[in-house]
Amino acid sequence: MRTMELRHVGRSGLRVSRLGLGTMTWSRDTDPHEASELLRDFVDAGGTLLDTSASYADGGAEELVGALLGDVVPREDVVLCTKAGVRRTEAGGVVDASRGNLLSTLDASLRRLGTDHVDVWLVQSPDPRTPLEETVHALRLAVSTGRARYVGLSNHPGWQVARAATLLDHEVGLGAVQAEYSLLQRGIEREVAPAATALGAGLLAWSPLGRGVLTGKYRRTIPADSRAASPHLAGFVQPYLTRGSAAVVEAVVTAAEGLERSPLEVALAWVRDRPGISSSIVGARTAAQLRGSLAAEDLVLPVEIRRALDEVSAPALGYPERF
Repeated sequence: MRTMELRHVGRSGLRVSRLGLGTMTWSRDTDPHEASELLRDFVDAGGTLLDTSASYADGGAEELVGALLGDVVPREDVVLCTKAGVRRTEAGGVVDASRGNLLSTLDASLRRLGTDHVDVWLVQSPDPRTPLEETVHALRLAVSTGRARYVGLSNHPGWQVARAATLLDHEVGLGAVQAEYSLLQRGIEREVAPAATALGAGLLAWSPLGRGVLTGKYRRTIPADSRAASPHLAGFVQPYLTRGSAAVVEAVVTAAEGLERSPLEVALAWVRDRPGISSSIVGARTAAQLRGSLAAEDLVLPVEIRRALDEVSAPALGYPERF
């Protein structure tokens, strides 16, 4: 058994493993047997942060998580994070961060997960039709009623992170900010990451492998068993199959060859050790994919390689970030 490093989530007392396990594919592409092996291997390696959402497989991922907790691993061995704010309709998913929808979704999540509380509860997406004050009130109620221990935002811009933290004040606090972050997506460095750090919220990085593109598996073709070949996930990967992304991928591959490691390990280590990152969440679909991520635990990138990767993937900054 390996012991994974635990990190505080921002300035809160909550600690999570620096590698998190995402469940977006659970009950759809990852069956119960594979999910059971994933969860057992993850916890055996010292992992604690288990990330899911009410919107994943229309609640199917949460149901599968709930079926495995207590059976495969004890509930107390994981830090359970789920999200709300995307309501399913006949026309598809609709962003709805109203107080009523958020709290009813949380109650449904708790039933599916088979628990009376989640450790971290996040609003999954900004809702331009609902005042942020109303959304934040739902977060406050979740904590005050014991249904969530810590709350936060996912995929929100920097000004909303700052405003939510102000509204929640020190009594509840904005515990976590979850956002996409990788060598192919460094947008949070402009405002979200500085805001979260200044306000004491921990950053939970989703898709640290650039939606799988940074593993290098799309360099020559699209594998038949990959997300890019999947009818429901192809659109998720497509934005990073560009010429600009390819240059970053080649730099990662070159670094990996020099270190005698895999591109996956290099890309994951880069995100994991960035300032403010509490945990990097990998959406491993199989136990074999998870083992690849766990292999990065002992990798510390040399300063020269980190600097080269920083330069080749640098986001465009201008006014007012640079004045």
